[in-house]
Amino acid sequence: MKHFLRVVTQFFVFLYCKCLWRGLKFVARKFTGRCELQRICYNNKHGARRTLKIESSLRYSKNELLQSALSTHPDKVEKTIDDIMALKKINPDTNPQLSISLQASLLQIVGYRSLVAEVEKLRREPYDCENLDHEDMLMKLWKELRPDTPLTGRISKQWCEIGFQGSDPKTDFRGMGLLGLHNLLYFAEHDKVTALQMLHDSLQPKSTDRNSVVHSETNKPEWELKNADKAIGYSFAIVGINITDLAYSLLVTGALKTHLYNVAPEMPSLLHFQQTFCYLMQEFHRFWIEEDPSDIMEFNRVRSKFHRRILRQLKNPDMALCPHFAASDLHLVNL
Repeated sequence: MKHFLRVVTQFFVFLYCKCLWRGLKFVARKFTGRCELQRICYNNKHGARRTLKIESSLRYSKNELLQSALSTHPDKVEKTIDDIMALKKINPDTNPQLSISLQASLLQIVGYRSLVAEVEKLRREPYDCENLDHEDMLMKLWKELRPDTPLTGRISKQWCEIGFQGSDPKTDFRGMGLLGLHNLLYFAEHDKVTALQMLHDSLQPKSTDRNSVVHSETNKPEWELKNADKAIGYSFAIVGINITDLAYSLLVTGALKTHLYNVAPEMPSLLHFQQTFCYLMQEFHRFWIEEDPSDIMEFNRVRSKFHRRILRQLKNPDMALCPHFAASDLHLVNL
């Protein structure tokens, strides 16, 4: 019986998508005098709410030109918009705003695809200790996080002080490749105060004297002072690589489209992704303290719960992950 109902449901969904939905589109165009793309642009504000609908409309169109618009080269977006306007018999002189809106959304769509490719390339590039650029980035990371402590050697237990697992950090980059190092260095360079504070906190065991901690850390945010008696203790660099994996997952699954379409006026860039990483780092730090895990063995549980919370937030098409860190030179607000 259940199988029969499932088949019937699938049949009606198919019927709706292939017949009724297209019929409704036809009626709507005749009634309003506007095609679906026009209705989307005129009825939705700039950002994810509009771009996601345009992306869906193009993807499920029967017309090859409209489908191929999703994979056009950024340099050919303007011509693609002209072709779409001609196909839909829309006069650009009487509808100037439409071409502007379509172009902005299409740049976001193809930009997101390009960003995924760029991030994937960094993730797939392994750390190479023979590569001087790689080594230079690693040394910069140490200097940013331990400015007053000289590194005694390239292979050293000192790396554990900033949260690596052993004497050679290259082994910890295997999962995320250079992407993990890029993100950690960006965080350390562009939001140094927050990064140093998080590193300091991560080295602290569970406090036994709440008052002494509160008085000695007067520069901490209020939410952290209220939770000063809760556990911190985690490996900063390893958590950074792990949060890189989380940000990467959000990106490649498309969950991050909501945020990036709302914060990038046109093409999302690696800078947007790195700033999102900084936001996730600080929010995870806050979440870890609030969860009050008994020890590091609870990391996967806390991470999974944090991941689910971010996914719930990103289901809101008006959502933009607003940063609380000083590094942001972009206004991450709902556009």
